[in-house]
Amino acid sequence: MAVRFTAALSLLLALTPGVAARDLEPAPRNEAGRFENPGGPLARGSASLRISFLLGRVGRSLRAADGGAARVPNDGSFLRENAGAGTATVTWVGHATLLVQMDGLSFLTDPIWSETASPFTFAGPRRLAPPGLSLEDLPPIDFVVISHNHYDHLDLATLERLAARSGETRFLVPLENAELLRERGIPRVEELDWGESVRHENVTIHCLPAQHWSQRGLFDHNRGLWASWAVTGPSRRFYFGGDTGYFEGFESIGAALGPFDLAALPIGAYQPEPMMREAHLNPEEAVQAGVDVRARRAVGVHFGTFDLADEARNEPLDEPPRRFRAAGVVAGLEVWELSIGETREF
Repeated sequence: MAVRFTAALSLLLALTPGVAARDLEPAPRNEAGRFENPGGPLARGSASLRISFLLGRVGRSLRAADGGAARVPNDGSFLRENAGAGTATVTWVGHATLLVQMDGLSFLTDPIWSETASPFTFAGPRRLAPPGLSLEDLPPIDFVVISHNHYDHLDLATLERLAARSGETRFLVPLENAELLRERGIPRVEELDWGESVRHENVTIHCLPAQHWSQRGLFDHNRGLWASWAVTGPSRRFYFGGDTGYFEGFESIGAALGPFDLAALPIGAYQPEPMMREAHLNPEEAVQAGVDVRARRAVGVHFGTFDLADEARNEPLDEPPRRFRAAGVVAGLEVWELSIGETREF
């Protein structure tokens, strides 16, 4: 009886439009029209710390990159066969890029297939491991969700390739980010504010709060919104944290849309702590976020793919998943550490 009731409740919530809109506030803006976090400006560390970090990143971008997350072969054959079928799967392509299949649909989160997370092909954080499968081996993609406009999350080269692959793919972005895609000839772009949702066949896609910031150039700080996302359907409920620091909004998301069958949460790039603590989750905070959103299980992303970790300040490349696993045991939350290319049912 309990199982039937839970399934019925999930179906009711998935088919009810505007669930998030009723319970979550839209994103705030300041008098200049730039977006803000509800808690105010984020701590970014001292100017000297930021300069030191950026110089170190430039140095790292000029050397050979190695030491990334484990990778397993994946030719995409099962995923293509599973498109339109009922098996719910998640595949880690790398960084914050996941291929999710649920309720007969296939979608991507923050897709990046480029070699550098940068506006340049010759410089910037380099990929430590190849993508988990080639873009050409993907199944047909119904829609893409993008969390914000940083180069390791909104990769225009990849989005152009996805749009060229199929004119049917929808691209969902937070407010004031659509023009970036339209300028590159990507037509099926839709902007959402926090608390807004859209339907795609039998699922609802919810744009939700996150605690972060945005910038792609010198003068566009916080011009574009950042977000997390949820996809709720008749049989599964999925949450994607995007890129975020820890904040009380996770509990509100869980109350409005939980429980989730799977939450994908960022667990890396948390050092140097004075600069990163309010914009990025550390592994323990990621587990707490999973508990807050009422996830049955959580998968760690945003580590081991690009050379972003500040190893000199005590973030070895293999540390985020180790701490994530340990924190999951303490919290009683099932946590997954996928290899790049690994597919797992949920």
